[in-house]
Amino acid sequence: MADETAAAATAPATAPATATPATQEVDYSLNNPDVFSKYKDAAEIAHRVLEAVIKLAVDGATVLSLCQEGDKLLDEETQKVYKGKKISKGIAFPTTVSPNDILTPYTPLSTDLVEAAIVIASGDVLKIQLGAQIDGFPAIISDTIVVGEPKPDRNELLLATHYCNEALLRLMLPADAHPSSTPEKPYKAPTSYVITETLKKIAAVYDCTLVESTTSFVFARNEIEGKKRLVLLPGEGIPKSEGAPEVGDVWGVELSLSKGSGKVKEVPGKRPTLHRKTETKLLLKRETSRTTLNEVLKKFGSFPFGLRQLDDERTAKMGIVECVRSNVLRQFEVLGDKDGAITSRLFTTIAITKAGITKLAGPSPIDLEKITSEKKIEDEAILELLAIPLKEAKGASKKKKKKSVKKDEE
Repeated sequence: MADETAAAATAPATAPATATPATQEVDYSLNNPDVFSKYKDAAEIAHRVLEAVIKLAVDGATVLSLCQEGDKLLDEETQKVYKGKKISKGIAFPTTVSPNDILTPYTPLSTDLVEAAIVIASGDVLKIQLGAQIDGFPAIISDTIVVGEPKPDRNELLLATHYCNEALLRLMLPADAHPSSTPEKPYKAPTSYVITETLKKIAAVYDCTLVESTTSFVFARNEIEGKKRLVLLPGEGIPKSEGAPEVGDVWGVELSLSKGSGKVKEVPGKRPTLHRKTETKLLLKRETSRTTLNEVLKKFGSFPFGLRQLDDERTAKMGIVECVRSNVLRQFEVLGDKDGAITSRLFTTIAITKAGITKLAGPSPIDLEKITSEKKIEDEAILELLAIPLKEAKGASKKKKKKSVKKDEE
């Protein structure tokens, strides 16, 4: 549906016989206020649903029940907005709940009885991720929570994750949106290596490590893995960073930490249930495969989906095999910490404007009065980095401009 909508929106309209100028193409950049509004509306829905799912994350609840409720709410909330308009609306990322050492988004099936019965317990570290899209403009969010009362090692992980994420966002500020950049002394954006090394220092304060190959992508309409990417601590065979954040970009910023080595491995016994279509076009042989693919294209377009979102899980489990083998669909492997240590993941959808970075969808602010540790960041350079505002205060750019003009006149 998303792809069909995109094609219809970008195709030139048929002009009446009396009209001479060609119809102007739709602007899908942040310069179009309507586009920014759709990103924000999708983000508000994602926030509300995430808060609802977090409240359900209690001792005794199942991972499956949280995922099911999250998807139900995403569907309901997206259908309440832009009524009567012929645009795609729905889930940009299905609800996933990854406990403890499981690092990547995880969403079990009701037909896999063992995984469907996984119960949440007090002390579990849960990474909850989900997303909504309006007219193909996605907002994805992920937060890490601890069920019940946090323990010292959990507190350290939460604090390290919070500060690393805040630092990462500030390190992604481009020169023309950085508050310290002036014509006399322009700011030089750091390389991905410098960003990685800075985050490693922060994580080490709390005895945590950065997870290898954590990747952030630029977003676009109907696309959550754009051409530009930032790869932290790239592992062997992993594509390196490409491009850099710029004013006008929307990014999905991912950060993952571990209390172990930060190296990952496939989690045994966990079926990959999260998939996404590729650009490969191929005539599939099996009827179940064709049925599965047609449903995917109709419901999800280019956005990720969980097998349990399809009409018949059992048919989907059969049909998905040929789709993946033929590379028509890509599966997301279930990865966890190599040492079995607890992990964290945050995902923030940001918009970069000349005023700085706007968090469209992001984790809730950490409660620094409740989440405490004897370990503290003391590096002055890092503390200065964390103190940088993500956005200019209203009117600040005008004052700065007036000050610059006055200086030139003198």
